[in-house]
Amino acid sequence: MNEHFAFVDELVPGIRWDAKYATWDNFTGKPVDGYLANRIVGTTALCAALEEARDKAGSLGFGLLLWDGYRPQRAVDCFVRWSRQPEDGRTKSRHYPNIDRPDMFERGYVAALSGHSRGSTVDLTLFHLDTGELASMGGGHDLMDPASHHGATGIDQAERRNRERLRSVMEDCGFRSYDCEWWHYTLKGEPYPDTYFDFPIGRPPCVLTRRHSGR
Repeated sequence: MNEHFAFVDELVPGIRWDAKYATWDNFTGKPVDGYLANRIVGTTALCAALEEARDKAGSLGFGLLLWDGYRPQRAVDCFVRWSRQPEDGRTKSRHYPNIDRPDMFERGYVAALSGHSRGSTVDLTLFHLDTGELASMGGGHDLMDPASHHGATGIDQAERRNRERLRSVMEDCGFRSYDCEWWHYTLKGEPYPDTYFDFPIGRPPCVLTRRHSGR
């Protein structure tokens, strides 16, 4: 990594992570290209903002658990290839129960060029500091369904309140939300708004530059 990227856990002590795309526990059903280690990477600007968010969440009795940060372009390309393969049903009921694979792109849940590849977008949730249990949010990471939208109906009051807490923390610390995914936040004034990186997590970077405003 270059000097403007870092492993988030090295700069933000106390944060938890579970890099879903480095594991078999994601919507593709297997580790994704470019994720060579179960670590979260981001720009140093992202890390500084997350440190502030960690402290704000802590004042409310919560910690932060990260699922994804920087995402190599080759991982996004892997998503595109996967979306064109025949349906095998292995992850459909959990991650996209009411749509087909190609619909993920049309409905804004996955993008062929992702803001994650710019290094300052993060997927995350809250956990209770006293018990370590995840806060109930009315659906898990990468549930590609209207239930994941901000303002979704069909979730209970406690779940709605937890989503609002997370959104308040992140927006107060310089992030903007994404309407379709309660867990997805991008740093305002991100340092690389037009640069899409393609270095594998754990190896030196090479750069892919394109202009796009996608997820």
